Amino acid sequence: MSDSRRTQLNDWVNGQLSQILELGSVDIELTTVSGDASFRRYFRAQLGEQSFIAVDAPPTNENSELFVEIAGYLGEAGVKSPKVFAKNYRDGFLLIEDFGDRLYLPRLLTLQEGGLDAISEYQVESLYKEAIHALIKIQSNVDRKKLAPYNREKLRTEMQLFEDWFCEHYLGLELSSTEKDLIASTFTFLEEAALRQAQLAVHRDYHSRNLLILDDTKFPEGSGPGIIDFQDAMAGAYSYDLVSLLRDCYIRWSPDLVESLALHYFELASAAGLVEGVCASQFRRDFDLMGLQRNFKVMGIFSRLCIRDNKPQYLADIPMVIQYFLEVACKYEEMAPFLDWFETKVLVNAKAKLNLEF
Repeated sequence: MSDSRRTQLNDWVNGQLSQILELGSVDIELTTVSGDASFRRYFRAQLGEQSFIAVDAPPTNENSELFVEIAGYLGEAGVKSPKVFAKNYRDGFLLIEDFGDRLYLPRLLTLQEGGLDAISEYQVESLYKEAIHALIKIQSNVDRKKLAPYNREKLRTEMQLFEDWFCEHYLGLELSSTEKDLIASTFTFLEEAALRQAQLAVHRDYHSRNLLILDDTKFPEGSGPGIIDFQDAMAGAYSYDLVSLLRDCYIRWSPDLVESLALHYFELASAAGLVEGVCASQFRRDFDLMGLQRNFKVMGIFSRLCIRDNKPQYLADIPMVIQYFLEVACKYEEMAPFLDWFETKVLVNAKAKLNLEF
């Protein structure tokens, strides 16, 4: 973010706060909160006990109108998305509600690093169950017809990142036409599996870095995480957000815990009529195969973030994604030809570049 753009955002925020708070003038300096994997940047505007988040979303790269639109859908659905106090679509500036800094991920890592006893396991489960309850609200109450479809073309475009950015750009592999055909047929299998699922509202990045533990004194109206980074929401497979949450790219849990929490979702979704006609075994298959699609997408995106966007820190998260992929793909005979190729060609090269220990 250039100094001139930050100055422009700072001036705009001061002008907006003077109107919102009905003050003669406001002169505060924005402080950096965070960036993310996109072009957006976040800053805090602190004025006494009141704080706001200023968003810089360059209009050539980001769609602020869509952010505001989907924030409204989520609020109407009964979950905690940030309120929008001011917007400037021309320049790509927003002033939104401040949910604080207590992301799920640091808290979950702290609980995990201490070793899960009965108390800490209960706390972990409670956090995930709150996130699952919020997900059920989103799926039940956001009209999917208002969202763009997560269709075959979109699913393929995302998985193609694996071939283009992970295999070719990052690992430097030269793929034959036979190998490309194998990859394409595997993608087709996963696309069809996703499209057969019930199509509901999908956040598309529903995980521990986009969920916040809210301060009860500031948000006393009930439990539930603060939800951010939802501007890419679409209408797609019901299992997508759940597998994003439970097979998170940034933290890993035991298969038993994942299974228990997944079935908790399934019970709630069944009771809400979201997955009519789906039995438990079909649910597990839906969950697994949707996870494989996301694994392909993430391996490609994290490689692209390193190579194109100069964000090499994301490479550290690829090994966990590969581990998920290997553990799940071996359960499905339809994945066997691809898995054999992946292990003999891709994994050999990835081990050297990523220092894999499996």
